[in-house]
Amino acid sequence: MPLQDEARFGRMSSPRACWAPKRERPRTPSQMVREFAYVFGAVGPADGRHDSLVLPYADTEAMTMFLREVAKRHPRGYILMFMDQAGWRKSKGLRVPRNMELAYLPPHSPGLNPQEQVWDELREKHFGNRFFKSMDAVMDRLVEGLRCMEASPDALKSLTQRDWMKK
Repeated sequence: MPLQDEARFGRMSSPRACWAPKRERPRTPSQMVREFAYVFGAVGPADGRHDSLVLPYADTEAMTMFLREVAKRHPRGYILMFMDQAGWRKSKGLRVPRNMELAYLPPHSPGLNPQEQVWDELREKHFGNRFFKSMDAVMDRLVEGLRCMEASPDALKSLTQRDWMKK
């Protein structure tokens, strides 16, 4: 039972809290370049499995590509995927694979989707206070961070399981 979401990553930096010696103000690089890529991701809190796909945009076509990719990675299972109610997820043009069913979270409830914790962790550990000279550098860092996270299912389980799931 994966939960799906997408996030935008790019060259526009957002300074994050960081450590600095007493009486010193930390210096972090910053830039306002408006170039982005979108990561579609789905995490299974019960097993720590994570599937992701980096795409240049987020719309119905991109969502269809992501669903097709997840279905291809798990051909023998039936997938019930939960997600929020963004327009492209409910579009008549969306093509859902045969081995998949979509279910929707209540409106305005991002706190119910553990994929949000994955995005926060990725931003904190792999993007915090970093400066990227190009979108290729962003993409390289993004793929590296996703591979690192996907290689640690126990860490993803710990990150995404709510207290009520652990009991």
